[in-house]
Amino acid sequence: MYTLTNDELEISILDPVADQTRFGPRYCTGGYIFQITDVRHGPLLTGPTYPASFNWFDGQGIPDAFNLHPLREPTEATPLALIIGVGVCDLQQNQVQEFCRWEIAQTPAQISMRTTQTFHGFALALERTVSLSSRTVHSTTRVKNTGRLPLPICWFPHPFFPQPATPELCRFNVPVHMPENPGYAVGENGFIRRKASPTPHGDYQALDHAAQTALVVLQRHPALGLVAATCSYVPGLFPIWGNQYTFSWEPFFERTLAVGQETTWGMAYDF
Repeated sequence: MYTLTNDELEISILDPVADQTRFGPRYCTGGYIFQITDVRHGPLLTGPTYPASFNWFDGQGIPDAFNLHPLREPTEATPLALIIGVGVCDLQQNQVQEFCRWEIAQTPAQISMRTTQTFHGFALALERTVSLSSRTVHSTTRVKNTGRLPLPICWFPHPFFPQPATPELCRFNVPVHMPENPGYAVGENGFIRRKASPTPHGDYQALDHAAQTALVVLQRHPALGLVAATCSYVPGLFPIWGNQYTFSWEPFFERTLAVGQETTWGMAYDF
């Protein structure tokens, strides 16, 4: 693993080569934040199976994913597709056939991972950067369409926080609503609350929102009290999910890049 450290936090980031057994077709293999450790409070992040075990599908820490929009030409009768940030994957077998290769540059406070990917008419340049400043962790993504076809992007971060001791989970700077469901409700103070103790299977719920500005999240944390997160973008699809080990929210970034176009977006987590 790679690490970024200062007097307060240590960020553990998976090595795309040395940690390849921890990857599958789901999460981006560059810039995968596996754990953030506080010098006083210990590990700050969990996962759907943490600390009992680990598997590539569930993951842990703060992974991010492009996998919900694999790239393939519609006329191709093949299970193979390109997943941005992962590589060429067999969607039927749910396996990576060929991982992308990253060029990595690190300074004491930042690590950048760059890769290029091609598949039929699709081609792109991808850069993932993680940096640490005091108690703020920045995770930034840049994609450029270098191919001959439009490049659809469907990306989301999947931060895994420990379940708080109280039912209150998180609130946002924009109003959210949800239909009646067994897992969650919005409290009078705007915080999303658990209705009951979380289950091993977990509760998933898509939120309704009309956000017109970048998203800000306040997340309850059993060790720190509150953690803040800021998206640089207005989310599209916006689900939440949690089980007995963890709770997560997933604000989707969705764009289609024309040939030659590029875009950059990011998340900032304040611990």
